[in-house]
Parts: sequence; structure tokens; C-alpha cells
Amino acid sequence: MFIVSLLALLGFGTIHSLLAALGVKTLARRLMGKRTFEGFYRLLYNLFSVITFAPVALLILVAPAEMLWRVPMPWAGIMLGVQAVATVCLMVAVLQADPLRFAGISQALAYLRGEPLPLPAEQLQVNGFYSLVRHPLYLFSLLALWPAPIMTDAYLGFLVGTTIYFVAGSRLEERRLVRDFGAAYMAYQRRVPWLIPWPRPPLDALLRRGTVERRGKRTT
Repeated sequence: MFIVSLLALLGFGTIHSLLAALGVKTLARRLMGKRTFEGFYRLLYNLFSVITFAPVALLILVAPAEMLWRVPMPWAGIMLGVQAVATVCLMVAVLQADPLRFAGISQALAYLRGEPLPLPAEQLQVNGFYSLVRHPLYLFSLLALWPAPIMTDAYLGFLVGTTIYFVAGSRLEERRLVRDFGAAYMAYQRRVPWLIPWPRPPLDALLRRGTVERRGKRTT
């Protein structure tokens, strides 16, 4: 079941990523019309993601699976506590990211009200949990999923597939963010770690170091 659940999750992730690709969006805009695309594509994308993820979740829940380990108390309680804290942090991070726009509801409402579309450009989010890591949604999702006291081969395959998808998805997302925000996002990349919150030197220190290195190259 490890391989089956891993492939099921990776298949879902591949479809999900293709629908978010620039080429697919360009085709959808042409077929739907610009205003309809701006109003409904994000909402339809999210609904399709939920529908296509349902069979994967059902597979993990009901398919026969082999238990790999069961963590005893009190360690199991600590792991459940980590999952609970991570889930709360995930909800806070979602709220920081404008959840209605993220879900596509704001765009659909603007379409139905006859308001201008596309919506005004999003602001680069760098505060709150986004000052800790560049992808707090992925970080807290992984922390909410991995510390499971009971582990089966099916769930482990799901976790490995989810982790691969988050890593690949974050890289693709960063390309889009660099395209949208340019130098501002590249400065944010230098200042804030990617997914694991280790300390980073301040941006001004990085800039000074880069200046010194360039000067050193010119004098050699």
C-alpha cells in the first residue's frame, strides 16, 4: 500500500500542478474569456482539487494497510500536541494569506457584482509566519501530518508523496512569485529561509557582504 498511496498522491499533485501552470491558464483564459476566467478559474481550480483529492483520502482511510509502528504514551501525547499546535498555526497562516481570495471566492463575488476584474494585485506577504519561512502553509501542514503516533504503510506513502509535492510545488510557486514581484521577492528570498526556519543574516548584512565580495574580485 505504500507504493499505491504514494503514486496516488503524486498523481493528484501532478494534475494539480498542471492546472496551475501558466500555459494551461493561458488556454483556459482563451476558452473562457478573460472576465469569466478571472472570476471563476481559481474557485473552479480549488473545487476540482477537492474532488480529485477525495479518492486519495478514501484510499488512505479504507484500503487494507500494514501497521508500521505505534508510539506509546507519553510520547504519543507529545506528538498529538505538536499536530494540534501545527494545525492552529496553519489556520493562522491561512488567515494571513487572504483566505477568501485564496479560495477564489472574492474573484467570483466580484464577477457576480459586476466589479472590475482582475482584482488589484496582491501584496507580497512578509509578516507574521511569513517572516519565519517563505512557505508557512507547507511547513505547518507537514508538522500537522508527520508526527502521527500510529503509522501505516499507506499513510507513510501519503506523507512521502505529500512532502515531494510540497517541495516541488514550492519551487514552482517561487518562480511565479519572482515573476510577479521581481527584486522585492528576491530580497525576501535572501532574508527569509525557504521551508525550515533556521536563522538567516539580515538583508543589509547580505548586501554588505555581496558588495565586499565584488570589490575583492575587482582588486584581484
